[in-house]
Amino acid sequence: MQGMTRMLRAIAVLVTLLPATPVLAQQACGSAAAYSTAPARPRQGTLFVVHVTGVADNVALSGEVAGVPLHFAPDENGVLTSLAAAPIDSSGSLGVTIECVAGMHRDSLRGRVSLAPGQYPLERLRVAPRFSATPDSALRERTRREAALAAAVSAGSQDTPRLWSPPFAPPRPSRVTSRFGGGRQFNGTVTSRHMGTDFAGAVGAPIRATNRGVVRLVDNFFLGGNVVYVDHGEGLVTAYLHMSAHSVAAGDTVERGTILGKVGATGRVTGPHLHFIARYGGTTVDPQSLLAIDAATPAPKSATPGKKNRPLREE
Repeated sequence: MQGMTRMLRAIAVLVTLLPATPVLAQQACGSAAAYSTAPARPRQGTLFVVHVTGVADNVALSGEVAGVPLHFAPDENGVLTSLAAAPIDSSGSLGVTIECVAGMHRDSLRGRVSLAPGQYPLERLRVAPRFSATPDSALRERTRREAALAAAVSAGSQDTPRLWSPPFAPPRPSRVTSRFGGGRQFNGTVTSRHMGTDFAGAVGAPIRATNRGVVRLVDNFFLGGNVVYVDHGEGLVTAYLHMSAHSVAAGDTVERGTILGKVGATGRVTGPHLHFIARYGGTTVDPQSLLAIDAATPAPKSATPGKKNRPLREE
């Protein structure tokens, strides 16, 4: 019994001498690690790119900007990049956190990215009274349910692999009739912002997918009319509203240029057009900033889904 007691005391002394965390736990990122953004000062309401350099090949990166996860992949020069989004209502800067993990070692880079003001104008529109009147309880419930369906697509996109590759193509070759971000004044009352880009088109004109992805939602919404939502992976989603007809079904895998449907005037509209939406991690951004993403952002290594990803169905 005395021998056992002496052994337990020796173990207790040894435990007290062991460090609580690995000695190199704060060196996973490395002394040369640094991040930058392109553009250096993103505009409110736009997508931008986060670049990380100076980390070893065995370091796994994750992180977030404005509470939205980052998804890093190496570009052709070995620089790790991820898309990020600046909310339209954000203040003058956004917090950036980048986590580095190498084996048991963990470290982080933290800072802030300064934002340029959005400077979005005010639009004055007149629509049918039923679209500007105070909604009753049934209509409030319908629009709430429809918003939840759209939000679920963005949430689920975090578990989809990156399916897209730059560049993104416009969904219509036509002129832009209304840009992103403007305040919407319906029948004399400012009620919302225009959180998309409108492309001109006659009823029946084709609407095409801006990049590779999976159709997650095909529905008829009160405000959006006939809609299609495409999940491009890693939090990136595009949506196409006011269609006169759908050409795809939920679960279809589409390529850049695939016809999704036809231009229409369904939902809350002043005439036929395409309302095009871009979202990253649930943050709605100016679609023009998505169309500006180029080869500086890496293409996916593989479009084959892993065990966490929902299945794809080819057309």
